[in-house]
Amino acid sequence: MSNYTIQTAEQLKPIIAGFRKSAGLTQEDLAMRLGITQQTYSVTERNAPHMSVSKLLAVLNALGVELVLQSKPTNTDGTPTSVKSAQW
Repeated sequence: MSNYTIQTAEQLKPIIAGFRKSAGLTQEDLAMRLGITQQTYSVTERNAPHMSVSKLLAVLNALGVELVLQSKPTNTDGTPTSVKSAQW
């Protein structure tokens, strides 16, 4: 089992496409598993950084991929050691 660290939403597109391709699935194959059209899935994969959490979980489940959240090491004040200011 491999672990992939994702720190930005932009990293989702290549990771999801990579999981799909390593499973030997086309976009059409995965779309069928999800009950949507290939065109809809193509847009979803292309816009992965803007995918809802529920859609992301559905795609990962269809790929047989488990999402694991892990906390980062923290400083003495409780903030994560590698916190970068977020753009809101």
